[in-house]
Amino acid sequence: MKGLSTRYVCSQCGRVESKWLGRCPDCGSWNSFTEEVVQKQSKSGKSQLVSDANKIEPITLQEVIVEPDFRYSTGISELDRVLGGGIMRGGTVLLGGEPGIGKSTLMLQLLGAVQGKSVLYISGEESPGQVSMRAQRIEIPLESITLFNDTRLEPVIDLISNTHFDVIAVDSLQTLYSSELPSAPGSVNQMRTCSMELVDAAKRQGSSLFFIGHITKEGQIAGPKAIEHIVDTVLYFEQAGSGVRIIRAVKNRFGSVDEIGIFLMTEKGLTPVMDPGGFFISERTSGDLPPGIAFTAVIEGTRTFLVEIQALTIPNKTGARVYSERIDTARVTRIAAVLERHAGIILSDKEIYVNVAGGIKLQEVSIELPLALALYSAATGVPLPSSFVSLGELSLAGEVRPVSYGDKRVKGAVDMGFTHLLIPEAMPLDHQAILYRCDRIEHAIERIAIIQKHVSKRS
Repeated sequence: MKGLSTRYVCSQCGRVESKWLGRCPDCGSWNSFTEEVVQKQSKSGKSQLVSDANKIEPITLQEVIVEPDFRYSTGISELDRVLGGGIMRGGTVLLGGEPGIGKSTLMLQLLGAVQGKSVLYISGEESPGQVSMRAQRIEIPLESITLFNDTRLEPVIDLISNTHFDVIAVDSLQTLYSSELPSAPGSVNQMRTCSMELVDAAKRQGSSLFFIGHITKEGQIAGPKAIEHIVDTVLYFEQAGSGVRIIRAVKNRFGSVDEIGIFLMTEKGLTPVMDPGGFFISERTSGDLPPGIAFTAVIEGTRTFLVEIQALTIPNKTGARVYSERIDTARVTRIAAVLERHAGIILSDKEIYVNVAGGIKLQEVSIELPLALALYSAATGVPLPSSFVSLGELSLAGEVRPVSYGDKRVKGAVDMGFTHLLIPEAMPLDHQAILYRCDRIEHAIERIAIIQKHVSKRS
């Protein structure tokens, strides 16, 4: 058709090519290029779709007026924590997650919980009746939310430009499309253009904008690199165990990306977990631990969590294999090699399975010593004491190195009832808890027998 041209766009990073490629040169994704039909740009270089420039004269920063409620609470404590304290006026947030994980439910709860603000819910996937039934089920006041059921960009722009809303939720970004673009809804071109137009219109009105985005089978928000620079905050909604949901920030211009929000999915919607210190520790009727279980304290933002690392080893005639979802497989392989080289624990002829109770993913270096002790316990059949917590980084030379926030970790463990702690020799701590120190992995294993004797005497 005259005036149209074909191009190929990577659905992962947005790279544009004139012909199809099997592998993207930028992000390395395979078979990610999709064909798009686009309108050729006019000779004048102008597009009717681009929003009009703001008619505002340049001013100094001293003249900018920041009102007291420039940041305000969502009404949901765990969401406030991840956002860095609440909603920023004019801020834009992208929330991604798997289908059915609770993204729409969370957005409705947010709109219903914001106090004294006008809110708009743009639904492109569910009918008004479906949205109303969901709101009634989770007991949200229906009169407080304005619903607009349309997926066309132009009517949405007209609505938010002519009517002021404090908070706007778009469900979902992949359903939006502009009639001026020949590509299909959900394409990188449509998502990038629609998101830029909506962000521009919302900022001019001082509205806070939330996009809901779908997760691809690779676990990424569809077209993430193409739109993540457009929004201020990118949040991922993850499922951790049955009924447990975790929100994690991967980008936040107005706060930290270290905080996580923990929710429980109930019949009445998502309920924040207010005191999650020991939320990820399994409850056991007996006091003794089975082999392969080790406890440690991790830091997520400003909070300390006690977590349970589980390990299982079984003989394998074909050599070592590692299966781990919650801890990086490369880290497990490295720790197993250090154990075999410096502590004499043979793992090269075994299959290794590693898990974390509760489904939380662990990435920080402090988990390396407890991971090594869990592998040692699983391989030897020697259980670790139930009141025992360890923490420390493990070097390739077998050294146990100190980690940050040692005082917070120890305090969190003691508050949860753990009485015996194994920490690196070089970590400066002054605490009333019973502390054992080690500087090498083989010394750490030797301390286990000593700690077990002390625990037996106390009991």
